[in-house]
Amino acid sequence: QVQLEESGGGSVLPGGSLRLSCAASGRTIRGYPMGWFRRAPGKEREFVAAIHWGGVSRKYFDSVKGRFTISRDDPKSTVYLQMNALQPADTAVYYCAAGRALYGSLSTTADDYNDWGQGTQVTVSS
Repeated sequence: QVQLEESGGGSVLPGGSLRLSCAASGRTIRGYPMGWFRRAPGKEREFVAAIHWGGVSRKYFDSVKGRFTISRDDPKSTVYLQMNALQPADTAVYYCAAGRALYGSLSTTADDYNDWGQGTQVTVSS
């Protein structure tokens, strides 16, 4: 099991940027796909972005494509989510998640992730 801790959230104006970090401990993230999900007030949790265990491919939720970038630094056991051109609709608690299977496939489904952080709040408002 891996412990995940998100940081980097905050309040920004529309059009602003934030970079979220997800620091892992207890076990390496090397070899595991990693993902970011979010839950907005009154809404279901939704997929945001995921990165292949080898970093060779990524997937994004349609509404964040071209604005968000997921990356990973395995020696630092850290995953990042660079968020640009933020919109009020991006307001949510953002969660980092580690894939369930070593060398698992890249997934947009929450059930394929079994270790989750506590989340970090992102608020986009004027």
